[in-house]
Amino acid sequence: MDLARRDLLALSASAAALSAIPGRAFAAAGSADAQAARTLDGITEQLLRDSPESATGLGIDKGARAALKSKLTDTSMAGKQAVQAHLRTALQHLKPLKLDTLSPVMRTNVEVVRTAFETALEGFAFPYGDVAVGGYRNSPYVVIQNVGAYLDTPKMLDSDHLIETPADADAYLARMTLYAGQLDGETERLKAARGQGVVAPDFLLDKALKQLTASREGRVEGWGIVTSIARRTATMPGAYGAKAGAIAQGKIGPALERQIAEIRLHRARASSDAGVWKLPKGEEYYAWALRAGTTTRLSPNEVHQMGLDQLADLQRQMDTILKGLGYAEGTVGARMTALGKDPRFTFPDNDEGRAQIVKLLQDRIAHIRALMPQAFNTLVRGNVEVKRLPLAEEPGAPGAYGGAGSIDGKIPSRLWINLRTTQLWTRYSLPDLAYHEAIPGHGWQGEYTFKLPLIRSLLAFNAYSEGWALYAEQLADELGVYKENPVERLGYLQSLSFRACRLVVDTGLHAKRWTRAQAIEWFATTNGSSVEEVQGEVDRYCAWPGQACGYKVGHIYINRLRDKAKAVLGDRFDFRAFNDALVLGGPVPMTVLEGVVDRYVAARKA
Repeated sequence: MDLARRDLLALSASAAALSAIPGRAFAAAGSADAQAARTLDGITEQLLRDSPESATGLGIDKGARAALKSKLTDTSMAGKQAVQAHLRTALQHLKPLKLDTLSPVMRTNVEVVRTAFETALEGFAFPYGDVAVGGYRNSPYVVIQNVGAYLDTPKMLDSDHLIETPADADAYLARMTLYAGQLDGETERLKAARGQGVVAPDFLLDKALKQLTASREGRVEGWGIVTSIARRTATMPGAYGAKAGAIAQGKIGPALERQIAEIRLHRARASSDAGVWKLPKGEEYYAWALRAGTTTRLSPNEVHQMGLDQLADLQRQMDTILKGLGYAEGTVGARMTALGKDPRFTFPDNDEGRAQIVKLLQDRIAHIRALMPQAFNTLVRGNVEVKRLPLAEEPGAPGAYGGAGSIDGKIPSRLWINLRTTQLWTRYSLPDLAYHEAIPGHGWQGEYTFKLPLIRSLLAFNAYSEGWALYAEQLADELGVYKENPVERLGYLQSLSFRACRLVVDTGLHAKRWTRAQAIEWFATTNGSSVEEVQGEVDRYCAWPGQACGYKVGHIYINRLRDKAKAVLGDRFDFRAFNDALVLGGPVPMTVLEGVVDRYVAARKA
């Protein structure tokens, strides 16, 4: 065991200790680390009170935090103002801490919290939209096709809210009542946004209305939010299904109707302008969203050109493979379009095809899990499952996404797959998806955060998380998963090209005033993606400005840091130790990640 390995194990052990014991017990009384840990403990608990669903998702809404299981985020104007006040208070408590007196691990923890809270407050300075504190989903729109309680809360209750006792079921009912309040809180903010002229594009509102209407349709006894608790309490006294139905009928249904009515008023005023440039202070808003999404100070023009440069390099590699497969004529995009229609690589567009997709993903996750000792010294379980998105979410959702489960492992990490049509997927693209969303991507990396102080599991940075997921795709390639199947490596390269295209399209929409049709045509033609897939992607960028840029920017920065470490260390560079340093340091802004890598290099040189 070399020095770098011992240092990394020490880092992991100290991080695990931080999450398991109170900050005041972490270090000698009065030490700088102990003071910082106590401060972070208090900030963590307030963050959980502001977002109780986070406690449920992590499986920690029990014991001293059991009351959180009956709570939901306050989505009203007053609720958002309270969050801002809590963030300012937290920063005031962190201000006296002197970074140069802290251990490297604690310094990173403090820098992460400061950056997340400062970035969120910059977003809250705009009098509209939805700001994710330590999250990826910043949007100028309170409710749209992929933003809103109507999507988040029913899904959370079904997937994350465990029901093992009558108290758990009672908490579920309490949350159902609060869900109606969430809808009304959002509707209040929607009215304010309409008064400011903050109205989403007509094509997004059409999707949102379709999904909201679907949520309201049918008898309440058949609503997912009712059948979920009825099914899970069937052998439990208390008539919970009937009680849930009454809440849905009396409270949730009317709240949905009020929200639908307000969204229709937005639709009556909407235009087809896709970018946020049309909003009050739209250029400033996009500059912030780009900073939040990339954790850099790159300008829209710099990001746009970065995408074009990356795309040119990737397509040169793709051209070679395509020629080897007999696709030699036309642009790379045109040849990829033709390849995507090849019956050898498509699925039947029915339930049989959907089952084939899920099985393929499960098989690749199992295979790559066995290869992880070749890429990491410090291993996690890789507790992952493949799950179809709820039907109500599929029309407005991206093709897939994933994330870590609960700390106790009761809720696994999920690869959520959109199966509204199997035409979204090809056999050569799915292996790479498994590596991105599950192992060694989001699911795998997320489990390392459980070894860190709890607040580090609550705060994520888009460029790190998504940059890591692209780096995870790269690791799979470097482990040789495509050695026997070059067409699947083509799928991997197309995935990277897809993310390079995002840099161009996101900045095109919001900074260069591209139309939706222009963005869809350029994306589909250039990358050889289906119009069906690209349309949903473009709509997502319209609703989440800047978020899609975090992927490739983060990937580029991670590789730059790896190249830097290789250049400094030479023969002493260790592939597995470097990967450990990235995941054991946890999600951080790109600026903080440089310090994490510098410490790895210093330890390796010692």
